[in-house]
Amino acid sequence: MTTTPRTLVAAMIGAAALLLAALSARAEDKPFITVASTTSTQDSGLFEDLLPAFTKATGVEVHVVAVGTGQAMMIGERGDADVLLVHDKPSELKFVAAGNGVDRREVMYNDFILIGPRHDPAGVAGGKDIVAAFRKIAAGKAAFTSRADDSGTDKAEKRLWQEAGIAVKDFSGAWYKETGSGMGPTLNTAAAMGAYALADRGTWLNFKNRRELGIVVEGDRRLFNQYGVILVNPAKHPHVKVALGEKFIGWLTSPAGQGTIAGYKINGEQLFFPDYGKPAS
Repeated sequence: MTTTPRTLVAAMIGAAALLLAALSARAEDKPFITVASTTSTQDSGLFEDLLPAFTKATGVEVHVVAVGTGQAMMIGERGDADVLLVHDKPSELKFVAAGNGVDRREVMYNDFILIGPRHDPAGVAGGKDIVAAFRKIAAGKAAFTSRADDSGTDKAEKRLWQEAGIAVKDFSGAWYKETGSGMGPTLNTAAAMGAYALADRGTWLNFKNRRELGIVVEGDRRLFNQYGVILVNPAKHPHVKVALGEKFIGWLTSPAGQGTIAGYKINGEQLFFPDYGKPAS
C-alpha cells in the first residue's frame, strides 16, 4: 500500500490520541495540564527551558503533545487538551470565533527562513524576497521539501506559493516533495536530498544534521512568525482545567514567563522574542 502525506498525518493524529489517552490514565501526585503545541516549540528545545521554570514557579506540571498547528487545533476542538500553543494567527482567530477557544494571547515571535543547499541550484541565496525565491525554485524545478502536515509552517508555506502564483500541488512527487512530517524530519529529508525547505528559525538553530544546508533567504516581512496561546473553551468542554490552564497562560505572559522566553538562546543567539502586550497588528 502506498503511504501518502494524508495517511501519514492521520497516523500522527492517531499516535497523538494514544499519547493523550496514556497521559490521562496516569495517576498523578502533582496537578497537571495538557498542552497541544507545535513541533517547533519542542524541536527548538524551548520547552526544556520553559516548562521546568513554570512548574518550579507554580507546582503545575505540563504534559505536551507536540504536533502541527492544524493537528493541535483538532485536538483542541475535541477537548483533548487544556491549552494550545500554536503559530498560525488566521487559524487561531477562526478557532476562537468558532467557539473552540477563549483568552487568546500573543506570546512570542520569531521568523521563518528558507533553507537550501550551498550550491544553490535555483540561484536564490542572499535574496530578501521570499516570493521571488519560490518562483525561481519552481522555474528551475529545484528540489523542495514540504512538511505537508497542516502545521503553522506548512500553512505559511502554502500561502507563499499561492502569492507566487504557483499551483504547487501539481508538482507533488516531482521536484516538490511532501514529507507529511514535522520540521526536524523534513529538514533531515532536505539535508539528504540537497533540497530547499521553509523552516522556523528556532528549529533550524537547534538542528544538528545540516550537511550542506544553510540559510539562503531571510528578512522578508512575510516571514514573520507569531505564536499564540489559547485556552480550550470550557463552555464547550466542561472538563477543561480552567484554573490551571489560565495559570499557565498568565505565567507565559507575565514578566517571569516573558523573561524566560527571551533568555532561551543557542550559541548566544536568541530563538524567540516575547511580545505579549504589544499593539495589535
